[in-house]
Amino acid sequence: MPFRIQNSIPNALTLLNLFSGCLAIVFAFMGRLDLVPNCVAVSLLADFFDGFIARKIDFSSPIGPDLDSLADMVSFGALPGVILFLLIDRDMGGMMMIDQKINITALCGFMLTLFSALRLAKFNIDESDTKDFIGLATPAATVFVVGILLLERKFEFDLRPANYLIITGVLSVLLVSNIKMFSFKISSLGWKDSSWQYAFIALSLPALFWLKFASLSLIIIIYIFLNVIKHLVDRRNNNA
Repeated sequence: MPFRIQNSIPNALTLLNLFSGCLAIVFAFMGRLDLVPNCVAVSLLADFFDGFIARKIDFSSPIGPDLDSLADMVSFGALPGVILFLLIDRDMGGMMMIDQKINITALCGFMLTLFSALRLAKFNIDESDTKDFIGLATPAATVFVVGILLLERKFEFDLRPANYLIITGVLSVLLVSNIKMFSFKISSLGWKDSSWQYAFIALSLPALFWLKFASLSLIIIIYIFLNVIKHLVDRRNNNA
């Protein structure tokens, strides 16, 4: 196959996703958590467009899927764990970052990183051909964590370590759960095929207008809530 420069674009975007995730981790450890959302936004866009462009130019790279998972592990696996670790440690007086003492409670934030790895490994061997996700996608979990940062900045409050631990536990379980979650993409304009996406948009727009980007966590909560309802409805219909 002759070399075409456009064929390099998808992998280049995947590497941009990875680099932006690395940069976000650097900013986080520098104490510049205010810059982390910008890096996550770049990673999300790059993660979306690498696959989008690959489909548009009808190009499949043999390393593409693995490279994508490796990039996601940093941007949407390691990064949210780092953020939770730093937030918990900060609210416990900076035991690890300032006093350089082991803080087991803060290290629990990396549980999200461990379950993200399990999630991505599970996703890589999933051969089912479906537009839905099985379990919460790692980018959605990361968006939730970043939303917490934005909410704290907007309303000038700090959650207690116990709340961060609850968030970590719930997100970790959702990552590897068997709950089928609908894709954010609307494949059909018809109500029957896209009713859950339309409900998600209708409920999310007021939150977006009210809180702007600080609404990200609330929007992910709405998404999870709708998918839990959808899961229960589907299970009831299957048992009927």
